[in-house]
Amino acid sequence: MTGTGKTSQTRLRVRYAETDAMGVAHHAGYPVWFEVGRTDLMHALGLPYRDLEARGYYLMLSDLQVRYRRAARYDDLLELTTRVSEVRSRTLKFAYELHRIDPEGRELLATGETHHIATDHSYRPARLPEDVLAALA
Repeated sequence: MTGTGKTSQTRLRVRYAETDAMGVAHHAGYPVWFEVGRTDLMHALGLPYRDLEARGYYLMLSDLQVRYRRAARYDDLLELTTRVSEVRSRTLKFAYELHRIDPEGRELLATGETHHIATDHSYRPARLPEDVLAALA
């Protein structure tokens, strides 16, 4: 089953602590930004992680891919688009596009995908409840 097509837009600014001596954002920051976008999308869908966890579910990361195209730099304004790209009873995939926003327009910096498996609090794979699947799909 494919995702809803619903997206979340998250604005971020590259902080000094996220850069190297040349002012270039470190590659390890991109997955952190993806997590921010994913959290925003889950809130927008009415499914905050906190609520899922209270219901007995974790969405554990099982795969992460980042395709770097251009460097983000200190103080760049970024816009991250996050969407659910695939929903199954026990797994989810999220897709990401990260753009730099400036007066001249938008520039694609990176794309990515994360895969997640739903587990119970004992870390055993678990089928997500129908209402959660419906909100995601």
